[in-house]
Amino acid sequence: MASAGVTIGYRDSGGWRPPVVLLHGLAGSGREFVATAEALPEFRVILVDLRGHGESTRRPRDLGRAAYVADVVGVIESVVGGPVALVGQSMGGHTAMLVAAVRPDLVGRLVLLESTAGGDGDQASREALRRYFQGWPVPFRDEQAATDFLGSGVLQRAWVADLERRVDGLWPRFAVDALVETMEAVDEAPRWAEWESVKAPTLAVFADNGMFDEVTKHDFVVRGRDVRRIDIPAAGHDAHLEAPSAWIATLRAFLLHPCG
Repeated sequence: MASAGVTIGYRDSGGWRPPVVLLHGLAGSGREFVATAEALPEFRVILVDLRGHGESTRRPRDLGRAAYVADVVGVIESVVGGPVALVGQSMGGHTAMLVAAVRPDLVGRLVLLESTAGGDGDQASREALRRYFQGWPVPFRDEQAATDFLGSGVLQRAWVADLERRVDGLWPRFAVDALVETMEAVDEAPRWAEWESVKAPTLAVFADNGMFDEVTKHDFVVRGRDVRRIDIPAAGHDAHLEAPSAWIATLRAFLLHPCG
């Protein structure tokens, strides 16, 4: 899908049940949710590569929150044409929440994995993010070289699997400066007004070892309108990769019985 000079990549599973749109987190892509889509074969699952990531435009001029929201709205309207279950992790969850706030007609239910109202980071955290990703010795010669440097954890394996092969080696499918600018917009301020306006039945999924403390998680849930909370044990911020069985069971149960 292309709009205003930006191309948004997506994958459509074509299942027969109502559509589910999945939004990945920072430095990821729709590929990291392929296993989730495969575990929901009866649902029409659409995996979106958010701007700045994956098969979408890597260095768009606008990395503000409204631009991300407009991209997702555009995918829903052009690909589906009607309400969806919108699912997002981390930065993708923040985007999903904003979509549900500004276009309630397009979001029948909402699932947020390890995501809150935003405003959690600061300049120091963004500079740490920049230093980490700029420290990758790219291009990597091959997948083994990437694994040797990044490690073999589930998130690191997802990064390696998502590398783009070019003539000189393997490159990440994102630009570091775009990641930092994206997070600057997320960190700017918590979006409480938008969150408190969301009408869709919402499932807030957190991980026991995730990035948010109990006060933050509690405040976020109680300030929502129609929110259920589930915690996934023995998992961290990337619970969809670290505890896939628990994540998929949680997601499937909510998709089938949102009010249960």
